[in-house]
Amino acid sequence: MDGDRVNASPLLVNDRNKYKSFMVRTYSTLWMIGGFVLIVYMGHLYITAMVVVIQIFMAKELFNLLRKAPEDKCLPWIKQLNWHFFFTAMLFVYGRILSQRLANTMTADQFFYRLVTGLIKYHMAICYLLYIIGFMWFILTLKKKMYKYQFGQYAWTHMILIVVFTQSSFTVANIFEGIFWFLLPASLIIINDIFAYIFGFFFGRTPLIKLSPKKTWEGFIGASVTTIISAFVLANILGRYPWLTCPRQDLSTGWLQCDADPLFKPEPFALPAWIPVWFPWKEMTVLPVQWHALCLGLFASIIAPFGGFFASGFKRAFKIKDFGDSIPGHGGITDRMDCQMVMAVFAYIYLQSFIVSQSVSVDKILDQILTNLTFEEQQALFVKLGQMLKDKLS
Repeated sequence: MDGDRVNASPLLVNDRNKYKSFMVRTYSTLWMIGGFVLIVYMGHLYITAMVVVIQIFMAKELFNLLRKAPEDKCLPWIKQLNWHFFFTAMLFVYGRILSQRLANTMTADQFFYRLVTGLIKYHMAICYLLYIIGFMWFILTLKKKMYKYQFGQYAWTHMILIVVFTQSSFTVANIFEGIFWFLLPASLIIINDIFAYIFGFFFGRTPLIKLSPKKTWEGFIGASVTTIISAFVLANILGRYPWLTCPRQDLSTGWLQCDADPLFKPEPFALPAWIPVWFPWKEMTVLPVQWHALCLGLFASIIAPFGGFFASGFKRAFKIKDFGDSIPGHGGITDRMDCQMVMAVFAYIYLQSFIVSQSVSVDKILDQILTNLTFEEQQALFVKLGQMLKDKLS
């Protein structure tokens, strides 16, 4: 009787096959981390491409959740319509995030620069037109006895775009503020996930939440402490490389160098008086960004896991174990990205609210001039500004 109870327990510590699943999960994790490091080394544009590929795979997994083969046979265009809305949303969101950087990349070629700035000017109108085409396409393809299924697919598609695509797109905004702001939050989620699994694997005895039966308090607390410590240490390591901390203002792939932001300049920090006398150091060198990293670590360890709990509840509602099977031992892409989406939004909001300067700068004004004024208007502005400066000096 006791043996049956042990086998029926969802906790990893009581799973007889846990070592086999542990090895499979470890092997695929090492492959993912290796690929991730390589792509990060290649730079901003390649990381952005990776995010786009991940979003497409996530959308595919989620679209398939509500697919019904008999209905799809009667509605041959429904898959194409879903993807039409998805790529329209992609054009809109990435157009907003990357438009200025695309214009900065094209400044050397007058023709392409004018073409790009023209497209940027009408970007919102183009995206709205594409959405209206999709909306009319949906209305014109409505079929009797299929209304409920079709409207369900329409609502499901928009839910995916709002909850999944829009949230994960904040990742790209973080990348171009400096790879550091993408790499640190993403790494903290990975660390938290790995150590929650390890602590739960070896010490997990107390169930954490019914939505996710294999999660334990031991795993949650052990991972939280490890993640917060890792945040402080990792920020110090990553913050010393200009390639990771410099923002990218265009879409080129060249090596980056810039003057270090004050956040990434080492400062002495006197250890508090309660540190034992026998401790060898009385002072240490820290980067100011490490204190911000503690906030990110706290969020990654306590709040971000609720993204995973949400996904667990979601899977229970649809009576599935995983969103897919593309990653051995982990499930689908969506299973790995649930907490990352929550973390990406927080990292962006924290960065824009507490770190990035919101004041007007010369660079921001020049960006507006280059994007919104024609070449002739820019020339006229140059002449007027020159005349005004000349009058001031005389």
